[in-house]
Formats: sequence, structure tokens, C-alpha cells
Amino acid sequence: MARPYRWIAVAAVAVTTIGLTPLTSFADDTPGPTPYPRPDVAQTLDLPAGVVAAMRRDLNLTDEQIAERLRVEAAAPVVQKRLKAKLGQAYGGAWIKKGERRLTVAVTTEAAAEQVRAEGAEAQLVGRGESALAADRAKLDKRGAKAGDAIRAWRADPETNTVVVTVKPGAEAQARKFAKDSGVSTVTVETSAVAPKPVYDVRGGDQYVINGNTLCSVGFPARRGGAPGFVTAGHCGGRGAPTRGFNNVDMGSFQESEFPTTDMAYVGVNGNWTPQPWVNNYAGGNVVVAGSNDAAIGSSICRSGRTSSWTCGTLQGRNETINYSNGPVYGMSRMSACANPGDSGGSVIAGNQAQGVTSGISGGCGAANPQTWFQPVNPILSRWGIALVTSGGGSAGGAVISALNSRCLDVPNGNFSDGVRVQMWNCNGSAAQRWEFVNGTLRTSNNMCLDVAWGSTANGAILQIVTCSGNPAQQWVLSAAGDLVNPQANKCADIDAWNPDEGAVLVLWECHGGANQKWRRG
Repeated sequence: MARPYRWIAVAAVAVTTIGLTPLTSFADDTPGPTPYPRPDVAQTLDLPAGVVAAMRRDLNLTDEQIAERLRVEAAAPVVQKRLKAKLGQAYGGAWIKKGERRLTVAVTTEAAAEQVRAEGAEAQLVGRGESALAADRAKLDKRGAKAGDAIRAWRADPETNTVVVTVKPGAEAQARKFAKDSGVSTVTVETSAVAPKPVYDVRGGDQYVINGNTLCSVGFPARRGGAPGFVTAGHCGGRGAPTRGFNNVDMGSFQESEFPTTDMAYVGVNGNWTPQPWVNNYAGGNVVVAGSNDAAIGSSICRSGRTSSWTCGTLQGRNETINYSNGPVYGMSRMSACANPGDSGGSVIAGNQAQGVTSGISGGCGAANPQTWFQPVNPILSRWGIALVTSGGGSAGGAVISALNSRCLDVPNGNFSDGVRVQMWNCNGSAAQRWEFVNGTLRTSNNMCLDVAWGSTANGAILQIVTCSGNPAQQWVLSAAGDLVNPQANKCADIDAWNPDEGAVLVLWECHGGANQKWRRG
């Protein structure tokens, strides 16, 4: 728990080391006892009840385990993105190991491993980088049309550091010949008794209707050029196909569609429909969509659709090629959250981050080992200039509000100087309380960044604003459970000593799920 600390004056010190942020005072390493003992508060989850129930059911997790997973999974994409850019050819992929609290990153050199550890992740030395694995997968993709029906799918798997080919039982030799003929010398072969197939053409439930006779599920509300619409699966309908909503009211038409090769589409809707940043959780509530950061392999993930409602599972792989009967589809992601016919195009979400739209299944809900593939959402957005409708707010930013006292994260007296320590204050809508998430940072209205002093990862490190530099001390993610997490430390923004009053200060502290670490946007 966070405790008060003794101040040590710092005088006549010039900060010259690159990456260190200015600070006029800092916490002692041996803080004294707190005058505000933390009450014994149960874990709280700022999630709709139906979402929590599905994660308990499908992933067999307790509330405490759900909150821990959401914190880890919210922080992982920030670390993964930074390290992939920094490590170049030495980067071999990343995933979250079952039960672990940090991201694991595969690297090909010990020097790269040191950089991984410096970012707060675990390093695993491997023989081949991600680009080498991707090159082998691309060779298989090039001959995908010649794969044959017995070959189900193929992917680059960072955890095994190999290309994995999935085939019908008994076709293992055929898989190895396909790889050899493609110029790939070594692959791992696994079997699946059920072939992947797109999921559509079933009636009933919450849906949208294409051409009056085909049923699919809405992916994510979006806009293009300001006009409303939504993203969905390409195999649901071709360009120009008319659509009706769940209530059989005219909705709009497919403006873009592609299948196979990819499985993506964009439906433009008329003025009777207003896109909202919500996903139906089929328990009387909505899951709010905050963005579209790609989740790490191993993350918990859920999907929503008209047939199977809301189911959850684990993200098992990315950049897979699926050999549908219609032809190969490239760049797909795979998960264990089950789906059934009619769920096509529906939302796939990790925490509060959009991941993609449901494409196809092998097995289904009720199968012993269901697998579902989805088209990642970010390629759809970039392909056609589409923007998701999210809860992130406009360019002016919004408040960050505490669950402890409903007060706002505040810059004292609107003083936006380097090294000013942030506090809690009654919400007043001023510029001192407007914050915006930009490229993984939490920025004030005049582009100063929330920062952990000196880049510390220790409990009790103070939180301040400084000039934005993009270093790991300035990276923050707001998890779906309401935790404001610094990925480098894997710790939370914490109202020091549970102080409910105006002027309470913030520190970095081990995440524990208490109300003094719970936040929401306002």
C-alpha cells in the first residue's frame, strides 16, 4: 500500500542524463507508517455483470484473477509496440504465458534481451526473428491456392519459434510436402478434425439482414468522412448489398467488401442510425469500446454475436492463413472463444479494446476444442479510411475521475511546469483537469505528460507532469477494470494513503483493486 514519505531536499543538481525527468523532491526508500490505513476492500471490477459472468464461466477465473488479467493485458500492447519498433530484426514476437504477470518477448540476441528486461518484460532467446518466420509464412501464402482441402491453416508461432501448419488427421506428410514445395524446410505440423468455415446464413436473434435473406452480426460502429456505419465481415455481403437492422428497419448498404484474401467489409448506414461506442454483452448491458490496441497472444478475449451471444476465451495466434473452401484468407487471428453460424461479422474485443470481426469456426459452441478466427479490425480501418466510434472523447480531452471520492485528476493551480506533482480536486471542467490518451501517454490539455518521477518502478514513486518524451515512465493504459497502469512497472496510479480529500497526491503502487486505484473517464 502507498505510504507517506520523508522529503529529501535536492539542491544544485543538474539533470543531464537522457531519459530522466525533472523533479524537485522525491520519496525516501524507507517510508514511515501511513496515517490512513487501507480498509479491507474487496476487489472491484468496473465491468458490466454479464462480462464478468462470461469470463468466470469460459475462463474459469475468480474476480481477482479477472482484474489481474485485465491489468496485464492492457499494459502488454504498449510494451510490445515499443519493443518491436526498438529491436528491429532481433524481435521474435511476444505473448503472455498462462498465469504470468508480464509480457514475454522472444529475441535473438542477449543485447536485445537486456532491452526487453529494461522495459519490464520477460525475455526468451530464440533462433529466428519474427521477420524470418513471416518470410516462411509468406512462401506458404504464395502457394496457398495449391494447398488442398486437407491443409486447414498455417501461421508463424512466436512461442514455438516455428511456422505451424494445421491439417486434417492423416495428412501430416501432405503438409510437409506443401512446405517443402513452397521452399520452407522446417515446419511444425498439428492436426484438426474439423475444417474452418465461414459462419453465416442462420436466422433469429439480434442481427442485421443482408439482401433480405442472409443474417450476420454487427462488428463495431464506425464513421468514414463523418458519415455513420459499421465494420463487419466481407463474406456477409458484396458491395452494394442492402441491409436492414435487427428491427427490420432499412439500415444502409455495403460500401466496401472483400472476401476471400481478407474478410473485411464496411456498411454505411442512414441517418436513422447513430453509431455508439458500445458492444452488446447479451446480459442487458454494453461493453464500452475505448480503442483498438492489438492484444498480446495469450490475452483473454471475448466476442459478441446474434447466435451465441457473449463468449470468452484466449487469443491463440495472429497472422494465420485460413484455407476456406472459397479460397485462402490471410492475416487472420485465432481464439478459443466459441462461435456459431450467424455470429459472422460480430465484435471481438479484449478488455475495452476492439480486436476484430468474427470470420469462421472449427467446431463451435459445445465442441471439445472450439476455435474461432477473426479478421483484425485495424487493417479494415486503415484500408478504407474508417474511424471507430470510441469513448476516447474529442481533441479537447476529458476528466479522469477517481472511484474513491469522485474527484478529478488535477494539475494544481493550472501550473503546467515540469515537475509539478498531480493531485485530486473537485471536478470543475477546467483545463487543469482535461486529459487525453495519445500514443500510449496521458496528456494534459497543453501536451504535458503524466510521468513517474525518475522513471522509477518502486512503490511510492510520485506522479507528476513533465514535457512529453515518450519514455516508458510516461506510458499509461486504462484497463477495462478501471486500473490506470504504467506498463514498465506493471503498477497502478494510486491515491496516496487512501486520502479522500482535495489535494490528495498520487503515487505508483502495486495494483490491488482498491477504490483508490480505480478510475473512469468523464
